[in-house]
Amino acid sequence: MHTPVHEGLFTLDPPALLGALCGECGHHSFPRLAHCPYCGCENVDPVTLSDHGTLWGWTEVTTAPPGYEGVVPFGFGVVELPEGLRIVTRLTSPTATYEYGLAMRLQIVDLGDGVVTWEFTPETGRGV
Repeated sequence: MHTPVHEGLFTLDPPALLGALCGECGHHSFPRLAHCPYCGCENVDPVTLSDHGTLWGWTEVTTAPPGYEGVVPFGFGVVELPEGLRIVTRLTSPTATYEYGLAMRLQIVDLGDGVVTWEFTPETGRGV
């Protein structure tokens, strides 16, 4: 049994982030909300966001945050999706070989005890 770290943020199979598209201003957003965070209207439609993007910024977490019992180190950073969103996300480690613009792909990872979350990992064969 896989339990998402938080319901409503992503799907497991296929891995996908769950966002919204504003019917008024045309902006995508993540996570899904009942209103648009850009213009405030309530005319938003649920959408599945792209499962790939490019690396925009990153670091590596080497000490477990309070309450976290998963594996360290792990990467943490920002991936820009084709929809124009920059998603703050967990990244696959090690991050030493990362570079700006690196092609990234969404995947689901187990944090332990069956709890899963999403992260982005380098996409082989694609780059800046």
